[in-house]
Amino acid sequence: MDRLIELDRQLFLWLNNLGNESWDWVWLLITDKWTAIPLYALLLFLIFKKFGWKPSLITVVFITLLITATDQLGNVFKDGFERLRPCRQEGVMEYARFVAVRCGSYGFFSAHAANSMGVAVFLGLLFRKVIPKMILWLVGWALLVAYSRVYLGVHYPGDIIVGMLIGALLGFVFYKLHDWVQLQIFKNS
Repeated sequence: MDRLIELDRQLFLWLNNLGNESWDWVWLLITDKWTAIPLYALLLFLIFKKFGWKPSLITVVFITLLITATDQLGNVFKDGFERLRPCRQEGVMEYARFVAVRCGSYGFFSAHAANSMGVAVFLGLLFRKVIPKMILWLVGWALLVAYSRVYLGVHYPGDIIVGMLIGALLGFVFYKLHDWVQLQIFKNS
């Protein structure tokens, strides 16, 4: 386990130090939750256009529950594992580029990575028959958001990978539950 943690630190320092000041604003923008509002507005429009009002409201509830689940599970893991973020870890923070506005205490696992990947998988599966390549675009966006956390100095790659895996798993589970609920509610319609 110590070897794995050391590899994670080395990979973090290498990836984090690839950045430079002229690109910092881009990664700050990518990681900012408000930046995704146009994307989420477009996705919301597509959901309502494809499914109509009643099924879309159920879909929005499921997306909200998914984001809440990934976010809160991230908090449980952070408080349970208490793995310091790179921006707080002695022996790492002295060599890292810290670009983020703030640095929380613990970072395992990344809720940003889990949230974005969970939504990408959920919506990618939801639209797979109508817009088959949408999942590629959404996963691409989720990967950018995830990498931004390393770039900014607030997460190790391991935090990101675990967050993305948990997000993908929960995105799939919530998609299946969503399908089942939609079927139960609208089977007689």
